[in-house]
This record gives sequence, structure tokens and C-alpha cells, in this order.
Amino acid sequence: MGDSNLNIAVIGGGPGGYAAAFLAADLGMKVTLIDREQNPGGVCLYRGCIPSKALLHVAALINESRHAKNWGIEFGEPKIDVARLRSFKEGVVNKLTGGLGQLSKQRNVTYIRGDASFESSNSVRVKKQAGGEDVLSFDRIIIATGSRPAVIPTLKLDTPRMLDSTSALDLADVPGTLLVVGGGYIGLELGTVYAALGSKVSVVEMTPGLLPGADRDLVAPLHKRLEKAFDAIMLNTTVTSVKDEGKGIRVSFDGKDVKEREKVFDKVLVSVGRKPNSEIAGLDRTQVKLGPRGFIQVNKQLQTDNPAIYAIGDVVGEPMLAHKASHEGRTAVEHIAGHKVAFEPNAIPAVVFTDPEIAWAGVTETQAEKEGREIKVAKFPWAASGRAITLDRTEGMTKLIIDPSSERILGVGMVGVGAGDMIAEGTLAIEMAATATDVELTIHPHPTLSETVMQAAEVFFGTSTDLYRPKR
Repeated sequence: MGDSNLNIAVIGGGPGGYAAAFLAADLGMKVTLIDREQNPGGVCLYRGCIPSKALLHVAALINESRHAKNWGIEFGEPKIDVARLRSFKEGVVNKLTGGLGQLSKQRNVTYIRGDASFESSNSVRVKKQAGGEDVLSFDRIIIATGSRPAVIPTLKLDTPRMLDSTSALDLADVPGTLLVVGGGYIGLELGTVYAALGSKVSVVEMTPGLLPGADRDLVAPLHKRLEKAFDAIMLNTTVTSVKDEGKGIRVSFDGKDVKEREKVFDKVLVSVGRKPNSEIAGLDRTQVKLGPRGFIQVNKQLQTDNPAIYAIGDVVGEPMLAHKASHEGRTAVEHIAGHKVAFEPNAIPAVVFTDPEIAWAGVTETQAEKEGREIKVAKFPWAASGRAITLDRTEGMTKLIIDPSSERILGVGMVGVGAGDMIAEGTLAIEMAATATDVELTIHPHPTLSETVMQAAEVFFGTSTDLYRPKR
């Protein structure tokens, strides 16, 4: 059984790490949080979720001001003050990380700025940023070391013209031309930002479609919009080489539909996924085991093969999402405290913060097809949504993935403005084993985009008020 009076260490101060540390402190444990940053926050707050969303908000404002021409309101082209924009982004980061630092102090969490390595299953050596080292012993240790951008050796050049997701967010300048290597969510989000700021953005993706793994009907409206916002979208295409020519990066492409085999770009952003930070010094002195892809192996309580050591977040596997890490952190701490818990969610929502946004939770059509699973799909097009029409953004769509026998909601997907803020209702419906009838009978406010979830349930029953489907 666990004990609320334990002395625990959390290695890594990201959304998983600080959530674990704070809950452990709230439960009466003596907590030490170790991270190399000035305050808790991790990649998400310093170099990921938060700064990118601050810039995406600016991009959305610019895009909407241009879209306003359709309504008889015309603005001049924006003047971009990069230094001031960068300051705004950094201000957002500092406010949040500073707040976490204050919360850490209020909870009496001992925060050590430094790097930790294992001496044994219960002790770590901390090399402090300020200098000096300490060897500290703990009853339990939680590894929350996160992940880092994946690197393709053939696309590695020692030049500021080559960017990864971290350096791209530094926003050193707005390049005239930018190539994004990788059509995943990070590349598309950053491409959206730079395109709105004035860069001519091209995207190259080796698979047949953007956002591999996401349902194609959700991706289609985004692809259509990006074709107008971006200079080029190259699918089924790979980058074979990059060469620094001083004034730009010469990129060579390969693929059956490639029109230009070579092209020079001012900057190249490589965004081809992330790798777990599991190469922790001294980990071999414990019984912690790694899987074939480098993820730390854990059970449903987030406990490693060493019962004194837990691991959470990106370092234990996909999806690499901040909210997953936070919930895993809380589960690990509750297990340490002796509670009967397991991390086994029915749905983990995913959001792509492009324009339009894409969001999904639970079973996807793509997944069901691969598994040979029988499902029913009910879709409500936003072209029939009064609220979407008032926003002049009717390209969206909401769909429900439904079990045909029980009529339970198995999955929810949506594409459109604000989809990321609406997916939580779908996640709750899946977790609570709601049926299509439950969703249909839940009164939603009008006119809102949220009522498209209810309207999709009406489509399932063939009784949609706002969408006529003749009976066969």
C-alpha cells in the first residue's frame, strides 16, 4: 500500500511533472521537483503548446481581418513588428511559468534547477545549474522527462536557416520563403503562423495526405484552405538533401508528382515527430526497462519494472499530449498514496490548432476500418449551422462514431472554427458511455457551434431539424 508521508522526487517539470508534484504535495508528501528551467512548465509552456497558441491567436486575427472583405469591411495589410510580437509571446510564457513557480512555493515543493541522474533505484545525483552537485535519496521517484524534436541526420545542417519546432517559435524573423518538412500537426500549426505573418510557406509530406492518421473527411476542409494560404503542398514527396548556399537552403525533392526537383528556401523547418527523453544517465542502475522505440515501459498505474520508480508523459508513449501527461501524473501519485487507480481512459482528445481546427476523441473511422469494427457514422455539415453561417465559416463538420447495437458514442470528430474548445463534450460523452439518444435529448444553446453535436445525433436517427434526408 502507499503512504501519504513519503519523500518523492519528480524529474521533469512539464505538465505531467508539475501536476504530479503539486498533487503529491497536496496529499501531504514531501516533494522535490527537478528541472533545468527557471520555473516549472516544461516544453509545453516554454517551447510548445503555449507560445505556439499565442502566435496562432495572432495568425487567426490577421486571417480574419483579411476575410472581413467578404462582409464589406476592409483593413489595410498589417505591419508586423516582430520584436514586439516576440515580446508578447514571451510575456505569455513568463506569466504562466512564473505563476507555476509561485504555486510551487505555496505548496512547499522543493524546486531544484538542474539535471538528475540515477545513482540507484532510490537516489539521484543532481547537477545544479548554479553549480555543485547533491546526491539525494527518495522513497519514490517519478520520471517526467518528456520528449524532443526528432532529427533526420540527412537533413541536419549547422545553420540558423534550419529550424526545428523550438527554434521556429523563437521567431527570429519572418523569412520570405519557408519549407516545412512534415505535414503533421506541429508543422502545419507553425506553417499557419508564418504564412499569416507573410512568409510563402511550402509543405512537403511523404505520405498521401496531411495529418497522417486523422480521418480524411476531417482533414479535407483544412487541406482546401491551406492550398490558398500556402505556396505549395507536396504530398507523396520526400526531401533527399539540403545544402546551405549562404543566402538560402537548396532542397532536393523526390516523388512521382514532383514538379521542381530542386528549390532554394530562405529557411527550412523540420518537423517530423518527437523522440522520448529516456536516455537518462544511470537508468541502467535500476530495473527500469525501455521498449523498442525508446519509451519507458509502465503498467496502468504508471509504475515501471522497478516498483519504486514511476514514469509519465511523452517518455512513456503516445499520444504525446500535455493533458495526457497531467492525468498520468495524477494517477501515479494517487497510486503512490495507496489509492486504487489505473490510467485507462476511453478517450484522449487531440486538437490540431490550425485554421480551421481539427479535433477528435475516442474511436476514429480510420481506426475502426483497420480493426474491422462495425460502426455507424452520423455527420452534420456546418453549412446547415446557423452559427457557422453568421461567422461565414461553413466549411466545418461534426461527426459521431456510434456502436450500431448499443448506440453508444464511441468517437467524436470535428473540423471547424473552435473545434478544440468543443471536443471536450465529445470526450465526456465517450467516458460516460452516453448514447446517441442522450446526446440528442441534451438541449444545446442556439445559435452555437456546440449544437452541431446534438444535430449530428439527430442525423443518426434521421430526424434532423436543420438537415433534410429523404427516407429510402
